[in-house]
Amino acid sequence: MHDLIIRGGRLLDPETSLDSTGDVAVVDDRIVAVGVVEGPARREIDATGLVVAPGFIDLHAHGQSIPADRMQAFDGVTTSLELEVGVLPVGLWYERQAQAGRVLNYGTAAAWVSARIAAMAGMEPEPELGFMGRATRERRWMDDVATDGEVAEVLRRVREGLDEGGIGIGLPSAYAPGTGVKEMSLVCSLAAERGVPTFTHIAYMSNVDPKSSIEAYTRLVGYAGSTGAHMHICHFNSTSLLDVERAAELVRKAQSLGLKITVEAYPYGSGSTVLGAAFFTDPAFSERTGRDYGSVQMVSTGHRFTSRDELLAAQQEMPASLVLFHFLDVEVQPRHRDLLDVSVLYPGGAIASDAMPWTLPDASVYMGDEWPLPAEASSHPRSSGTFTRFLRQYVLNRRTMSLLDGIAKCTLIPARVLEESTPQMRRKGRLQPGCDADIVVFHAEALTDRADFRHMNLVAKGMRHVLVNGEAVIIDGELGTAARPGKPVRR
Repeated sequence: MHDLIIRGGRLLDPETSLDSTGDVAVVDDRIVAVGVVEGPARREIDATGLVVAPGFIDLHAHGQSIPADRMQAFDGVTTSLELEVGVLPVGLWYERQAQAGRVLNYGTAAAWVSARIAAMAGMEPEPELGFMGRATRERRWMDDVATDGEVAEVLRRVREGLDEGGIGIGLPSAYAPGTGVKEMSLVCSLAAERGVPTFTHIAYMSNVDPKSSIEAYTRLVGYAGSTGAHMHICHFNSTSLLDVERAAELVRKAQSLGLKITVEAYPYGSGSTVLGAAFFTDPAFSERTGRDYGSVQMVSTGHRFTSRDELLAAQQEMPASLVLFHFLDVEVQPRHRDLLDVSVLYPGGAIASDAMPWTLPDASVYMGDEWPLPAEASSHPRSSGTFTRFLRQYVLNRRTMSLLDGIAKCTLIPARVLEESTPQMRRKGRLQPGCDADIVVFHAEALTDRADFRHMNLVAKGMRHVLVNGEAVIIDGELGTAARPGKPVRR
């Protein structure tokens, strides 16, 4: 007796190149059969005319809460990971997630930046994203080279985070651009020693030298070559700005030489971060990014800044507030869409959302159980529509690749980024017997994102059924509000 049989769907498994009509059987939290499945089941899903695929794996999701999970479930995500920034203490974070219950599978990297704040600003880390934003009032950890003793403390805390199960090292260098190369090399050597990736937001985001994006990517390639670390590049699109073609050339050459470098991108020309981010304070911000301060927009109110002075004043008052940064005009300038394509379509690159928490007008993070989310809750459209937007625009409409290859960028490719150091990931991103029953069943013709910058909390459409560890999170297109089947992903 199977617990579930999904019958008659178009089965897609990127690893085996399976693309055929058939059935999938599930017992407990595992797939037990794929193909023609005989025998009874406690429940059946008629998937005729629907696509059946592995659940999507998001390497870069900052929401990490029940509200954020629910929005991402409609985007096909079944595993949501906080890897770019990470947290400390890692063990306490996992304990809190388990106590609260999670809709999706969850995991985190060890936070290098939190270790740096602790070592240089004396602030004991708190295991949530807002800690970094609040710490931007203490600028030394952002602007200065650490002493030898401080570097030793940073490394100690990061090691501790890895020992507690962290699945890599979060390395958002852009938030601490004053960090010395010696410290970065030691952190990367630690990653190589432990066999874990670094999830890197490169140090500089600029179209011009010195301290250009190209300089930062050249450093990243150097770290990979000199330490042997696996350097994973976060949001290749937003950090490369207008120089993404040259950045792609450098990364492609480094990969051809055998260096461990992987990339991810999201299909938007606008990013999101905390208002206190160091790069907004650069007097040459407009020259270096090609954008004026009107490209920086408050998430909670929609207000766009008019000057550097206005932004600096807001930083002092509420540095942890979330803002949007519109770095490309993809809807207006065809050239900007071409630049976005370089990162999104990068061969072997993963799709990852950089999904942000859902915030209320008072800038607090919404952590409640209300469904749908409160009408005033806002975030970024990518927090609810990254994967469906990619599949709709790049695969189904523009036909830049096959559906099987598009699914690979959402499933198998991100799984492979992690599976060497995190064996659990070898059972994810695949539709095969023995793999975790993280499964999406969707109507390809209906698949589309709906959120935009005026209406951010509209769920994506097209997902008919979403299973996490064999338990239904979405049933016939509706959220199961009591579902909490998410399990931890730990090294």
